[in-house]
Amino acid sequence: MKFILLVEGKTEKKAIPDFIKRWLDARLSQSIRITPVKFEGNSDFYSGCAKKAQMYLDGNESDKIIGVIGLLDLYGFPFYPKDKSGIKDRFLWGKEHFENEVARENFRMFFAVHETEAWLFSNPNLFPSSIKKAFPGEAKEPETINFNLPPAKLLDKLFSEKTKKGYKKVTQGKEFFDQLDPNLTYDKCPYFKALLDEMLKMAKKAGL
Repeated sequence: MKFILLVEGKTEKKAIPDFIKRWLDARLSQSIRITPVKFEGNSDFYSGCAKKAQMYLDGNESDKIIGVIGLLDLYGFPFYPKDKSGIKDRFLWGKEHFENEVARENFRMFFAVHETEAWLFSNPNLFPSSIKKAFPGEAKEPETINFNLPPAKLLDKLFSEKTKKGYKKVTQGKEFFDQLDPNLTYDKCPYFKALLDEMLKMAKKAGL
């Protein structure tokens, strides 16, 4: 049995499935798979999510699929209505928009607040001491690292200042996520917690 994880970029495809799987497998009666499907950025996701999700949920192997999960960064998504400016409003609008478009029982939409890289801040010890010491106060609550200087840009800024090399989003991101305990992220990131709780609920409903 497996989940299909619809994502917008390379970091999410390479790093996130195993990260989520580690948390879920520890709570299920058997190991599951999480198969990532990458779009070419959030515009491609916006236009193609419904068709792709329906293809999997209505396809010949639908009986092997627990559910399809959409995952986008809250930061950088350009399609919110102008009156949706806060985190909660944007999250709820996006979730409703995509779930209504897909219109299938086993599809769920989630957003990383404000980017998946925020989850890395749940364990400062992943980073060199010079980087860790330079973390802003908001890093104590990773999902508050915001639209002004989102997590990936903050990491790039800190790495550039402290190591004279920029942050390599795909390669270093994968290395850090491989070392990160998802339980720490679960405890510090409420929106991430909601994602895992819902996936666990769906898996349990499927008999796992």
